Amino acid sequence: MVDCGGRVLMPGLIDAHVHCMHSEVYMRRMEDVPLTLATARAAVRLGSMLNRGFTTVRDTGGTDWGVKAAVEQGLIVGPRLFIAGRSIGPTGGHSDGRGRTNPGYPCYCCNAFAYLREMVDGEDDLRRVVREQMRQGCDHVKIMVSGGVASPFDPLDSLQFSIGEIQTAVEEAEAFGRYVCAHAYGAEAIERAVSNGVRTIEHGNLIDDARAELMAREGAYLVANLVAYVAMKERAAQFGMPPEMLEKNEMVLEGGYRSLEICKRAGVKVAYGSDLLGALLEDQSREFSIRAEIVSPIEVIRSATTIAAEVVRRPGKLGTVAPGAWADLIVVDDDPLADITLLEGQGAHLAAIMKGGAFHKNRLT
Repeated sequence: MVDCGGRVLMPGLIDAHVHCMHSEVYMRRMEDVPLTLATARAAVRLGSMLNRGFTTVRDTGGTDWGVKAAVEQGLIVGPRLFIAGRSIGPTGGHSDGRGRTNPGYPCYCCNAFAYLREMVDGEDDLRRVVREQMRQGCDHVKIMVSGGVASPFDPLDSLQFSIGEIQTAVEEAEAFGRYVCAHAYGAEAIERAVSNGVRTIEHGNLIDDARAELMAREGAYLVANLVAYVAMKERAAQFGMPPEMLEKNEMVLEGGYRSLEICKRAGVKVAYGSDLLGALLEDQSREFSIRAEIVSPIEVIRSATTIAAEVVRRPGKLGTVAPGAWADLIVVDDDPLADITLLEGQGAHLAAIMKGGAFHKNRLT
């Protein structure tokens, strides 16, 4: 029996969109980072996430089975990890961050940027790559179906991967008992993904009512991450992100707020995500107060607990305080429904953090 002293007991938090290995804000700088250094940085990033009360995170591109095994074996202190391996996109798409004079990378060993993503064209090659992801122990497959902010040459409204390629990825993932998540901003890209079996949409800032209704009918989830765009607007330039990327960031920032309202009207389940690169990760918990401008505190908390547990397919085990759950818990100094910022502050307001029944932090006694 542990006396919590009148504090609030909650399930451990779940961030359903992180990048543990992405330790630079301007991703091109990862070209100069060897895998050894990238992994050491990932260990620090993972530890910081657990210190903020995130006892589970879902990596949506870049983290492999070795890092996951290191956490499970206690070699790295961090949250439970659900991994996608390399994010997959077509030539010239959101996974392709090469400069225009770069024909390709000769190897992965000295270039973490190349290791984090995979460029694939055609259904046969995509089938092979997804099967390899399954062999490498991935929990889900990440594909790019629209343009992105942090990629140099693809417009936000570009459509990436053909319908046949999307169907191939879904077919192979589901054959292995896994699922596909898709990076998508625009309404048409969201429709192409969800209509062809994609289970979760990452970002979705430019969704419209019709596509939100489609997602609700199909039981698809949106994993939103407004804090990424707020933080990039404020500080990404100082870390080297070029103006053309920041211009794209402006285009999706306002839409992110509208996306929460649209999905709420349609009944789409929205999970918590942060998607913060490099030093911006310190804002991971700030998503709580940003979302609370649009939806109620209890809805934000559910997005990081019960809904996110459904996204990682562990309802009843994660995101809940119940018999038979995995005892991932946090104790908050006061009521976060009255003050959502208690879940921020780098874990300063968390009296205890428990993962798998073992205390990571305990100042209750």
